[in-house]
Amino acid sequence: MSTAARAADAACRAYQRHLSPRKRWACAHRVHHGGDSCSGAVRTLLLQRGLLGALAPTAGRFLACYRAAAALRALGAVPGPAMAGGVQGVCCCGPIPIPFRF
Repeated sequence: MSTAARAADAACRAYQRHLSPRKRWACAHRVHHGGDSCSGAVRTLLLQRGLLGALAPTAGRFLACYRAAAALRALGAVPGPAMAGGVQGVCCCGPIPIPFRF
């Protein structure tokens, strides 16, 4: 694994250990489809493909997470994002604000 991929993996690991437990919702992709959360899937992609090879599949995964959140909302299976235990799409990246409990 390249130095850049190791740094990205360390950032994902730090997110999983320190930020994710404080969120008020779960990864929509994991809830809807089962399997790994987005951060777990990204770590696997980094390991298998390296940093550059993981970029496009990571973007695809985040889009799938967004769609899973929309599907769960349409089914009425999701409390609002401000409620504890809710599900939010693309909960682990980007400009989407993530509320924390400290």
